[in-house]
Amino acid sequence: MARHGHHGGHEGWGFVGHRGRGPTGRPLEQGDLRWLTLDLIAAQPRHGYEIIKAIADALSGHYTPSPGVIYPTLTLLEETGLIASEAQGPKKLYRLTDEGKAEVDAHAADIRAAKARLTEANARFGGAPAPELMRAMGNLRAALQVRLGKGPLTREALNAITAALDRAAGEIERS
Repeated sequence: MARHGHHGGHEGWGFVGHRGRGPTGRPLEQGDLRWLTLDLIAAQPRHGYEIIKAIADALSGHYTPSPGVIYPTLTLLEETGLIASEAQGPKKLYRLTDEGKAEVDAHAADIRAAKARLTEANARFGGAPAPELMRAMGNLRAALQVRLGKGPLTREALNAITAALDRAAGEIERS
């Protein structure tokens, strides 16, 4: 439910305020993002956004890798000759090169292990959040955006909003 980029020096797999493996930490090991990205592109050519979405979907929306994590990975894979890109308007479509296909074949076990860790992480998070929870989170986000769009916050308004959010966080933690 949080988008985080580079976090703690580990390919950007982090959840709000936490480090380490487990339900509140990095679901994957260092290097997994590379294997998952190659595997997704091996299945079909993809845009960077499609890779982000596929990984987010695999974790039932509990985590979405940031563009600041995915695009540097794509750049590295392209610079090392494992993938090539083709401009499609403002986007790039990435496909495996022959060298990339050989890399995928040579590291099939690494790819299977990364996919297994992704599946395991999704199971730890209990699958997709309840729809009513997603609706309530969307309502909170929208309310904050509406209020912030009205102009600068006074000190009193800022205090009221942060107090309400802190109360809600405390109630959620105690539930």
